[in-house]
Order: sequence, then structure tokens, then C-alpha cells
Amino acid sequence: PTNAFVGLLASMLVAVMQFWPDYLHIALIAAIFAAGQVLEGNFLTPRLVGRKVGLHPLWVIFALLAFGTIFGFLGMLLALPMAAMVGVLARFGIEQYRKSSLYGEAAPPSQAAGAGGDGPSTDL
Repeated sequence: PTNAFVGLLASMLVAVMQFWPDYLHIALIAAIFAAGQVLEGNFLTPRLVGRKVGLHPLWVIFALLAFGTIFGFLGMLLALPMAAMVGVLARFGIEQYRKSSLYGEAAPPSQAAGAGGDGPSTDL
């Protein structure tokens, strides 16, 4: 937030010195600066950081918001490393599950729908 404020202050100072009587140009520069900040903060940075860390940009934003809300500034610092660690562990767990004998096993025929003998048969 501080860098954005300093950038806004510098750009507005230059805009006022350059276009003082023309308020339209000053407002246009402020709007361009605001649009750039929104694009950078909400789209560009999460996408680039997510690619490097291996997380989807939505998870990057969610991790920063969740950890920042719960743990404050320290949570913001630790959000991406912790989210990346959880992502690696989740991918490892899914990979191990897919390699196991539990993955892809079909239910035995005696436990298939309607074959238990307790209720009416669904065989047509």
C-alpha cells in the first residue's frame, strides 16, 4: 500500500505541474494509475506468483486473504509458503492414492445395487 501511495503522489504531482488548469487530464492520469494498480494487484501478481509457486491465482488470493485475516501481517508473509506446502502435500496424497490398490477397484457383484436380497431387485 505504501508503494502505491508514493506512486500515486508522484504521478499526481507531475500531472498537476504539467496540466494545471486542465482537470480532465489530471483525472485521466489518476484513472489510468488506479486501473493499473487494480490490474497489477488483483490479476497480474497472483497469476505470476501462482505460476512460480505452482498454485492457481485464485488460491493465491484466497491464501493471502485467509492467512492475513487470521494471523495478520505474519500470516501475509507465511501465506504463500504454507499454501504451497499444502498444495504439494495434497498432490502427493492424490498421487499415492491413485497408485494404491484402492483406486479404481469396482464394488464386488454381491454388493452391487439390488443384489443383496434385502429389497426388490432393480434388474430389468
